[in-house]
Amino acid sequence: MKFLTVDEAAGALAAGEAVVMPTDTVYGVGVAVDAVDDPGVLFRLKGRPAGKAVAWLVEGPAALDRYGAEVHPWVHRLAQRFWPGGLTLVVRASEAVPPAFRSPEGTIGLRMPASPEVLALIRAVGCPLAVTSANLSGAPAAAVPELLDGDLVSRTAGVLEGPCGASGGGLASTVIDCTTVKPSVLRCGPVSSRDLEECSHD
Repeated sequence: MKFLTVDEAAGALAAGEAVVMPTDTVYGVGVAVDAVDDPGVLFRLKGRPAGKAVAWLVEGPAALDRYGAEVHPWVHRLAQRFWPGGLTLVVRASEAVPPAFRSPEGTIGLRMPASPEVLALIRAVGCPLAVTSANLSGAPAAAVPELLDGDLVSRTAGVLEGPCGASGGGLASTVIDCTTVKPSVLRCGPVSSRDLEECSHD
């Protein structure tokens, strides 16, 4: 397994290659959104059907205003409370999100990871990273390098050095739909429904 420094990983991403990275939840595999036309390489790596949305890892809450449209005030409160951390906010995509990265419903999932290494990588590349869990479709997500699929990793540029699962306890992020009046949980994870409810009242 080839391990990469932030600079090496940034160079590979800028060249359009995929990189495996240890986030604060589970290992992800991603591409730089400015270096590829679509997330197709991630679907091929995972054996995942095309057309499913791939969330973006972003540098901070300001991404909600750049890549989101008609974002409710409570969504900003959730970002201020739980970012960086294991919460993905699904918002209506702005025109800054290429159509190939939007869901069929015109949305995009955004998350700021609590990982200094991944945040440094986002800054080094200069754009968000489209990232999905680094496992074959239908297989469990990996929180330790020993559980990564060797064939999947071999078809990427390598694995970014750094700890994994610092804030998520090995769980993938909580995903919530922020396009409705109140948050709707699409996937359970480290952030509980009770925590969400406390921040979502206008």
